[in-house]
Amino acid sequence: MKIGKIISINFNQFKVKIFSEITGGSVNINGEIYYFGNIGSYLKTVNAIGENIICEVVSIFDSDLYNEQKAFNVDGHRELMLKPIGTIDTNQKFSLGVGIYPSLYSDVNIVKTEDMENILRTVQSSDNNIHKSFDLGISKNLINYPISISIDDFFNIHSAVLGNSGSGKSNTIAHILQTILKKENNSALGSKLIIFDVNGEYKKAFSPKKEGEEEFFDSKVTIKFLKPNMNAQQKVDEGYEDFFMPHFLMSLDEWSSFLLATDATQRPFWDKVLQETYRFYKIATAEDDESRIFINYLRYKLCELLYSILSQADTDTSRITTAGASILKIKRIIDSDMTLKQRCEEEGLYQDINNLSSKCKIHYGENKNQLSSEVQVVSEKINLENVQNVLDKRIQNGEFFDYRFLKISAEITLLEEDAHGNRQMRGYTATMMTRLDYFLDNSDCDFMRKIPSDVKNPKTYLEYIFGANTDKTQLIILDTSELGIDILETLTSVVSRLIFSQRKELVGDERRKNPVHLILDEAHRYIKKDYKYLLRENIFERIAREGRKYSLYLLISSQRPSELSETVLSQCSNFIIHRIQNEIDMRYINAVLPYFSDDFVNKIKQSIPGEALIFGNCVSMPLHVTIKKSNPEPNSKNCIISEEWFSCRDEEEK
Repeated sequence: MKIGKIISINFNQFKVKIFSEITGGSVNINGEIYYFGNIGSYLKTVNAIGENIICEVVSIFDSDLYNEQKAFNVDGHRELMLKPIGTIDTNQKFSLGVGIYPSLYSDVNIVKTEDMENILRTVQSSDNNIHKSFDLGISKNLINYPISISIDDFFNIHSAVLGNSGSGKSNTIAHILQTILKKENNSALGSKLIIFDVNGEYKKAFSPKKEGEEEFFDSKVTIKFLKPNMNAQQKVDEGYEDFFMPHFLMSLDEWSSFLLATDATQRPFWDKVLQETYRFYKIATAEDDESRIFINYLRYKLCELLYSILSQADTDTSRITTAGASILKIKRIIDSDMTLKQRCEEEGLYQDINNLSSKCKIHYGENKNQLSSEVQVVSEKINLENVQNVLDKRIQNGEFFDYRFLKISAEITLLEEDAHGNRQMRGYTATMMTRLDYFLDNSDCDFMRKIPSDVKNPKTYLEYIFGANTDKTQLIILDTSELGIDILETLTSVVSRLIFSQRKELVGDERRKNPVHLILDEAHRYIKKDYKYLLRENIFERIAREGRKYSLYLLISSQRPSELSETVLSQCSNFIIHRIQNEIDMRYINAVLPYFSDDFVNKIKQSIPGEALIFGNCVSMPLHVTIKKSNPEPNSKNCIISEEWFSCRDEEEK
């Protein structure tokens, strides 16, 4: 239906004169109401080769410029300013941008439902019950027009949901996931979705409904929770499972981040500690033959330590005093673990230590080589070939070791540094050793230390994460609301890195099966810009760059886009942007996204909670949408201050 004609053409704007007989802001076509008189609504015109040019209404005003003119039926007063968006070619295919512009006095028509289907590439479920789309919300531009999003276009690439606190991000993510989970023939074997729930909001959105109502999510959702003070019965009542992150699965980079270690001295120091920890663990737990080899190595370390001390150009008094203190420290270290002490006694190492200690005597300032002679006696028991075999055997990423030997190994390594004359190392590592004590003693780190007995390597850990009943659990919620920011950064890195490593091992068509989607709530807390990131390698940047090849995808949610890694955000191809009023965040989004414009900025600033601007691969053109309410809603509502302030007073007055 024609509503007017173009009376002015610019490269980015068309002025339209509305016919005088068209009144109001809507028209009725075959019983269906179409709105055109509101800002943001769509109209179309035709160019010389028959292509439909889709335009958005950006301004409405009144003019009497053509009052006396009757040509072309433009004797009305109302005018519209249109912004061209894209073109529907003669094959009914829509693309952004305009190649051939319309002529002056071209007709302007209503955009009808069939036009929107061509524009939005609306897809229906196929005959074999494979769902192709999900309902997102209602268009703000085309009043009451439902917006459906292609599942493939949205989920087969990284996406971002951005917006201020309270703008509706959690509702958007909950609604999308609920819509997917509620679809028929939805198989958990087809995909896994993991939410890092930083604020503890999503459990409520995916809990079974009340008695008598259909329970949509009972068999499809697993909620794992980190809460040190919750007992077993409370966990059952609340519907939580324990969550663990084994310490032995942490890489050197992740340990360095957790311990706040610097690259210059502390990181190499901690690498030595991890290797020694593994060796001590082997001494305590290996079979007899292997245990002897590792105790032989410990005897070697002891002799090497004493040789270093005795070779220093000090007086006998200084050397023997230092050596005696070091021997006593090693003895205390061995005494701290009964299994280790027993093995050392069985292999004669404990007696060697006592003998060495007895030779640490000074008579008139001289030791008369008593200690040196005894060190020589002990060293003759060492099998150097076995020592080299132990040195060549380094702990592999993900290989199990007992955390109880970390402190022992750190002390041994510090003694070595002291023996080599590096007396400042204890000062350099003071902060790191304090963090180590925090890990060993604080109940907040129980989830890293107390690991199920059947979790011994990355494979068994991922089986624990994804659940034994892989045919049921599709959505895994990791409630990390009890974690501090330092541990959160480490946890998200470890879990994501292990999943990425698993996906990389797949070859051929296996890479395209059983995709995994990581939903990163409050992502700015742990996907930071490089200069703020504690980890040397930001695993999320690597997943953003390479994850698509292995069907591993990110869905990022953040209220502070300016604090996010530019690499991660620039790799996202779908954006749902709720209200953002911070100028720094808006400038950051504008800089990262190549097709952002001032029009988008204005729409984002003016959006109310629940509204969002959608653009990217999942839509053929930017859409302003009111997102549907999730049911149940996540636990993210704002406090109603007036009710909290005055409700008790009202009850007392009654």
